[in-house]
Order: sequence, then structure tokens, then C-alpha cells
Amino acid sequence: MLDKALMEILACPKCKGDIRYNDSKNGLVCDACKLEYPIRDDIPVMLIEEAKELTD
Repeated sequence: MLDKALMEILACPKCKGDIRYNDSKNGLVCDACKLEYPIRDDIPVMLIEEAKELTD
């Protein structure tokens, strides 16, 4: 799990909006862009091209 201070400063690289953990805590979600950024080896991969589009 990522440090609380790191979570406070991370933002979606696409819209610069807030992000949150997904339900399984293995990715970070931007609700505005409907994207999920993966976390690999405890490092968030905040690249738009690595993000997965979320479906409703």
C-alpha cells in the first residue's frame, strides 16, 4: 500500500484530478477520466498509455 503522503500529492496525469485506490488496492482510479493506473512492485505507474479504461 502506498504512503498516505504520496497519495495526497498524486494526481491523474490526464486531467490532474484526484485519484483513489481501486477496490482490490492494486491500482489507482481516476473517476473523472474512468481510468485505472496499475501499481507494480509498490510503485504507481502513472502513464496514460499504461492505464486501463474502466467500464460501468
